[in-house]
Amino acid sequence: MRAYKSKVVSPIRLPERDEREAQLEAAGYNVFNLDSEAVFVDLLTDSGTGTMSESQWAAMMSGDEAYAGSESFDRLQESVADVMGFERILPAHQGRGAENVLYGALVSEGDYVPNNTHFDTTRAHISNNGAEPVDCPHAEALSSDRDFAGDIDVERVRELADDVGKEKIPAILLTLTNNSLAGQPVSVENVRETRKLADELDATFVIDACRFAENAYFVREREAEFADQSVAEVAREQLSYADALVMSGKKDGLVNVGGFVALRDDPELDDLHAKARERAILYEGFTTYGGMAGRDLEAMAVGLREAVEESYVADRVGQVRRLGDLLAERDVPVQRPTGGHAVYVNAAEFLPEIPAERFPGQALVCELYREGAVRGVELGSFAFPDTDRPELVRLSLPRRTYGADHLEHVAETFERVAERRDAGEISGLEITDEPEMAELRHFSAELRPVEESEATETATAD
Repeated sequence: MRAYKSKVVSPIRLPERDEREAQLEAAGYNVFNLDSEAVFVDLLTDSGTGTMSESQWAAMMSGDEAYAGSESFDRLQESVADVMGFERILPAHQGRGAENVLYGALVSEGDYVPNNTHFDTTRAHISNNGAEPVDCPHAEALSSDRDFAGDIDVERVRELADDVGKEKIPAILLTLTNNSLAGQPVSVENVRETRKLADELDATFVIDACRFAENAYFVREREAEFADQSVAEVAREQLSYADALVMSGKKDGLVNVGGFVALRDDPELDDLHAKARERAILYEGFTTYGGMAGRDLEAMAVGLREAVEESYVADRVGQVRRLGDLLAERDVPVQRPTGGHAVYVNAAEFLPEIPAERFPGQALVCELYREGAVRGVELGSFAFPDTDRPELVRLSLPRRTYGADHLEHVAETFERVAERRDAGEISGLEITDEPEMAELRHFSAELRPVEESEATETATAD
């Protein structure tokens, strides 16, 4: 049962099938190009799409919009210190703004940056600064029985350091939870091991903390040492080993916009703080607002505290599990156990007749919209070209937004897609237009369906 009640509602509409067909074609078979009014259940992302609480809306009324020395900044800084244990923050307009601020100050041409698994904008920022993003998850993590499949493989990072030289690794990144790897959690034990490795390599240890509260909930459930601790206590412990944080407040900050870089108050980090501060002023705004209005700073200051409340996070993780159960009952191949923010579907298993080069994940995303105006996102070979990623489709649940009937609609939509699959009515896709930066192509590329006859002709010609 939900731990909240609705006080404001927003009407949504299920478009007729012919309208959905037209919308999909006009969007170039890329659901990022759809208008939101044409979407019935929007699971594209949980980033900034959730519902704020009455306390957050009330706090917004006290926003201090001063350019410098904002009181709202002071309240956000106090929340970050209390909830996350970091004293120095540089606000940004959202997580990728924070990535630009920190990684532009930390990473240089020719560097290598290991991560448990880089997400799209993280990978792009590392590459844009001339460095090589290197994924170091445990081999076969998703097909194993690991409680913490999101962990980084520290031995793979050591091997990388041996190959390229530790001086070429300025930072080790750890993403909590591991979004690209089916939203799987990271253990505190693994965080501690990463801390030790960062010390060995003289590297800065950075945690991407955008889903830190959800990760803490899983740690409390699965790591015996923390069984009797609160989510808030685990959250502080797991972050306490990092030198710096990158935070998108649009996830576990429970807000619609905003983020920040946080650095530990350590003299050894003063130089990094100074460089990042300069970049923050250049790209985001003065250091006491950083691209956010004072009212947005206020909302995040409240949201961070709400994110570690037991009733909230239990409801959040529980709703994702319910969606995973509904799909599994219909023989949809979902990654189990489910993550904290999304259900991940193995599109290669669901659409086995579509080869990877025809983007089975994107084909599934398009069919979900065609059959039920449900919008998800592909996180496989389309979103991550030239990487060895599984063909996943992510269904991200906005926080405190949808109810049980919406989840049932998603499950019923999968049933209809399965019927079309069994009738041989689903084709793969090919790209017709894409941007120069391959790491970001899934945001704007356009595609078209490839009929079976065309695919056969292409294979014969090859």
